[in-house]
Amino acid sequence: MSLSLEIAEAISTVLFAGYGLGCFVSKHMIEEFSRYELPQLRVLTGSLQILASFGIVVGHFYYWPLLVLSAGGLGAMMFLAVLTRIKIRDGFWVSVPATSLCALNFYIAVAAYLEHR
Repeated sequence: MSLSLEIAEAISTVLFAGYGLGCFVSKHMIEEFSRYELPQLRVLTGSLQILASFGIVVGHFYYWPLLVLSAGGLGAMMFLAVLTRIKIRDGFWVSVPATSLCALNFYIAVAAYLEHR
């Protein structure tokens, strides 16, 4: 597996595990989901992010299709996050993290698939 893919996996795992946990404990995250007009999705979003982070790790070591599925799912989730930011008219710089994480996770999914097919 390439070093760039391993680094991307590590970054995604750490960021999404932290963000997912933040969905449960952070007052800021509660306020953000209200601002997105999606407060009912905060717990589900956090849960899926934690599970996908775990899926990236397990997929890396044991079952690569789980890695592809987990990273692809996070990429799709972040694509929806970018659309949400557009809908609520967030500025460019506020949207950069969601856009970057979308691209990062789609890179992981595609690169892992191509290395293992």
